[in-house]
Amino acid sequence: MCGGNIPFGGGKGGVTCNPKEMSLTELERLTRRYASAILPLIGPERDIPAPDVYTNSQIMAWIMDTYSMTKGYPIPGVVTGKPIALGGSLGRNEATGRGVYYTVQSAAEHLRIPIKGAKVVVQGFGNAGSIAAQLLDSNQAYVIAASDSRGCVYNANGLDIPRLITHKEKTGAVEGMPNSESISPQELLALECEILIPAALENSIDATNAGAVKAKIVGEAANGPVTPEGDAILEKNGVFVIPDILCNAGGVTVSYFEWVQDEQHLFWEAQDVYNRLERVMKNSFAEVLKIRLDRKVSMRTAANMLGISRVAEATVLRGLYP
Repeated sequence: MCGGNIPFGGGKGGVTCNPKEMSLTELERLTRRYASAILPLIGPERDIPAPDVYTNSQIMAWIMDTYSMTKGYPIPGVVTGKPIALGGSLGRNEATGRGVYYTVQSAAEHLRIPIKGAKVVVQGFGNAGSIAAQLLDSNQAYVIAASDSRGCVYNANGLDIPRLITHKEKTGAVEGMPNSESISPQELLALECEILIPAALENSIDATNAGAVKAKIVGEAANGPVTPEGDAILEKNGVFVIPDILCNAGGVTVSYFEWVQDEQHLFWEAQDVYNRLERVMKNSFAEVLKIRLDRKVSMRTAANMLGISRVAEATVLRGLYP
């Protein structure tokens, strides 16, 4: 991440499949086979997997067990996002969405936009999007629209977010939510609002639709939801973009907290996790904002400048060997 001095990097790996069409036993076999294939690459002092798209705490438990069985003793620190019973951290499940909320809150303060009464649109009502929506809703913002892979729902006076979360848990989709109307994905992005949270997949906002975005703040909860062409249009139109490497860093931050707790065999209360996360996210936002204002660059460029400067400083200090 670009700020916060969290000593975790980032990378991706996965298996091409549709987990929605697989049984639990099929998923377990797939996960354990994949874990055994990457076994030489992972470990609490090496590479530490964590949940992402279509993975969850159960899958992390299988990876942890597969790794531990080959080593001969339990090694909870090999993965994060585990169930609490296996050394998971309180607050990990909602960490990404909570981090999004803290950075959006910081951006709103900077732009003097009150969260109370602000209209919010959430594209992608999965883990990150639903938690961010829940926190904004509980702080008296109006989440007027939300979407998932199967449809979009809208209510000009604000959706009932607790009820929408329950509805999605029961039906698997936001569609059909009482007291809402269906709109198209294009209409969702073009709604008048203060805050837009793209929390779906990458490249959702591009050259074809960025010009229609009317939000004052775009908080990138997903990885790479705005293309470079879309980014240039948003910047030209004066939209304040919180880049993904800052906005959605709450997940990796609490992954780090979980790893620390596993290594120390000492676990924190949920409020301790929230307080530490808030401090990291808001300090990181302030560092990036200072570079933006001092150097007259976008938040994305500022975040990259901060991240690269940290790598460059470490490289110079360590030197070259042999």
